[in-house]
Amino acid sequence: MPSYPFLLLDAFTETALGGNPCAVVLDADDLSDEQMQRLAQEFNQSETAFVRRSEVAEFGVRYFTPSEEIPLAGHPTIATITALLHTGRLPRPTSESLHLQLELLHGPIAIEVLPPATAQTPPRVLMTQRRPIFGQVHDAAEVLPLFGLTPADLVPSSVVQTVSTGTPQLMVLVQDAATLRRAHLPNPAALEEYRRRTDFFSSHLFCLEGATPAGTTFARHLCTPPDVLEDPVTGSATGGMAAYLWHYGYLSSPTFVAEQGHWLGRPGRVEVTVRGPREAIDAVQIGGTAVVVLEGLLRL
Repeated sequence: MPSYPFLLLDAFTETALGGNPCAVVLDADDLSDEQMQRLAQEFNQSETAFVRRSEVAEFGVRYFTPSEEIPLAGHPTIATITALLHTGRLPRPTSESLHLQLELLHGPIAIEVLPPATAQTPPRVLMTQRRPIFGQVHDAAEVLPLFGLTPADLVPSSVVQTVSTGTPQLMVLVQDAATLRRAHLPNPAALEEYRRRTDFFSSHLFCLEGATPAGTTFARHLCTPPDVLEDPVTGSATGGMAAYLWHYGYLSSPTFVAEQGHWLGRPGRVEVTVRGPREAIDAVQIGGTAVVVLEGLLRL
């Protein structure tokens, strides 16, 4: 009976049971696409990562939600690297940063692991996402009711647009935290039908207020069944959000802290840097820490 080591980690937090949980299955080379999809349903996390051998990078990783495979994800990347460090598959950096690549569905991405301050401190993992692609501009009058809102709830003159730094996400900039709190899915099937006929994976609603004084932004990431209805802390969508905010002039600095998950009881912190001028962004880098909460052996 084949067996596979797996870990459950919380990403974008230094404290267990915060941030966003992710299952990471190691040594998954012989798992089929169908098996990986079914295992993602079994773990029932927002994403499950499957680590494999790679001929072009140090490791290959594939990411599955309970309903589909996605090409890039932020918190599973932070969780995957932390799992590889925890299990000794990667050396823990001590004095100099560790640089490597992960091969994802559409090719490699760059990873940097910073030396931790102490032996007990989780290492910070930085991932460089892909050059942003600004996709479809959506009709606010059609989209905002899908979240129980109206076009008046948007920041004036802002656009509702799909942005991708690896996975396309719907970007919705709302007026303030109170508006963000009111957002909900009155009809998830309507949102699912809309996303299927347009160009995005899931929806990122955000405001220019932090949940704490450290944060520049606060966000909610809303999904449709069978995926989780709200993803606590999202790295790929944070990358797209950062590109959106920098491109349209809503950020005064390309480096900031994005906060998410606090209203779900899973506070998370994402360190963000946008590289390049507003009109020609080269890449977005996001970073954070993760902690291991569970280790086990999967038998199929």
